[in-house]
Amino acid sequence: MKFIGRKASFPPLGLLTVAAMLPAEWDKKLVDMNVRSLSDDDLEWADYAFISAMTIQRESVQEILSRCRRIGIKTVAGGPLFTSAPDDFPDVDHLVLGEAEVTLAAFLQDLQTDSARHLYVNEQHANLSTTPLPLWELIDVKNYASMNIQYSRGCPFDCEFCDITALFGRISRSKDTSQLLAELERLRVQGWRGAVFVVDDNFIGDRAKLKQILLPALIEWMEEHAYPFYFYTEASINLADDGHLMELMVKAGFKEVFIGIETPNEESLVESGKVQNRHRDLLDSVHRIQLAGLQVQGGFIVGFDSDPPSIFEMQISFIEESGIVTAMVGLLTALRGTRLYQRLNQEGRLVGEASGNNTAIALNFTPHMDAATLISGYQSILNTIYSPKNFYQRALKFFKIYDPLYFGKFHYQYGYLGAFFKSILYLGILGKERYYYWKLILWTILKKPRLFPLAITYAIYGFHFRKIAEEINGPSGIAVDD
Repeated sequence: MKFIGRKASFPPLGLLTVAAMLPAEWDKKLVDMNVRSLSDDDLEWADYAFISAMTIQRESVQEILSRCRRIGIKTVAGGPLFTSAPDDFPDVDHLVLGEAEVTLAAFLQDLQTDSARHLYVNEQHANLSTTPLPLWELIDVKNYASMNIQYSRGCPFDCEFCDITALFGRISRSKDTSQLLAELERLRVQGWRGAVFVVDDNFIGDRAKLKQILLPALIEWMEEHAYPFYFYTEASINLADDGHLMELMVKAGFKEVFIGIETPNEESLVESGKVQNRHRDLLDSVHRIQLAGLQVQGGFIVGFDSDPPSIFEMQISFIEESGIVTAMVGLLTALRGTRLYQRLNQEGRLVGEASGNNTAIALNFTPHMDAATLISGYQSILNTIYSPKNFYQRALKFFKIYDPLYFGKFHYQYGYLGAFFKSILYLGILGKERYYYWKLILWTILKKPRLFPLAITYAIYGFHFRKIAEEINGPSGIAVDD
């Protein structure tokens, strides 16, 4: 964020959408605490504070609730943190849990008659055709590296460690095409150009609808407006099996996709219920997606009961061979609401709640592998894959096979030029990666000059991930939540 002069990756899409469901006559102010601090003046201005959060923001939430009680502001809370652990927040005045489309209206109706209850729960899943356009006017888009939109909720797969199906179910529900295009038009008119993250947990949950309806309409809209955006999203590895779908995604402006690869160890895939990754050549699947013109960001996990002692070398080897430049590796965590949490609880192996920090050296369960061995192995993966030599080698490996299609004109964004010069100073002159930095830059200029902006982006990514790895490899010791 510092390199590109932005304050946060994405705006709080959930709160922006909830804000659009509130009465139009209400005065609304949104405070994104990733962008600025929450002042007492902000709270004293309000009659109600609507709070949404995820697990990692638990401590911040408790501080906000304490401040609201002190000032005398009523609190209304919802979102993943509160939905998964409502009993942890008895001091919240009104808990509105689940999907706001099906729970918020009842609360607002009771509020009008001064009969609002403490708890509102409805386990029904929303019809997303009722979801309003987010109130983008409540934020300054210049604070963010990317905008975000949601097309669908739900995932057809039920991985043991994932809480998505507990929150949203296994049937993919999506917005109407007209809704999605209206959201994009609102962003375009507001002046946004560049990255848009489609936040669906599995964008390809309903492949037939994507291929027959949404993507053809999106391609037409993007062509009409000279491709003002490019998209990235999350999908399951079976995307690699559908060449036509990948072709349509690329034509619609998709450039990146996050894939939960998790592990190259087949036994660990069986254990975790990762059926979509089993019985396939994962390396070949990744390469097919890359050759289709999509960058693959990969998610990896260590700490499964079935992980052998060699798992750390297996992960390193897979990441290096795959050419996945952005490889996100984390320790297994048992989140509330998951089948993993339930199993470990029954086995008496839970030792605390998850922190929500996927880069923390913290285990909230007792692993089969010796904990010290697991953690030192995890650290060795990060040290290896984000060493300058290995990171830039992966970038070059990927660039040699990556041949993306180009649509529309290049959209310069505020901060790009500054990021370029900062990368020269901090990475090309002062950084210990300077030899590899210039090797990548010069190769790109000579061989594939259109990838030059991506080369700078990857160089900055590498610096970021190396700093995280250095923090993780700080003072030795094992943290266990209790």
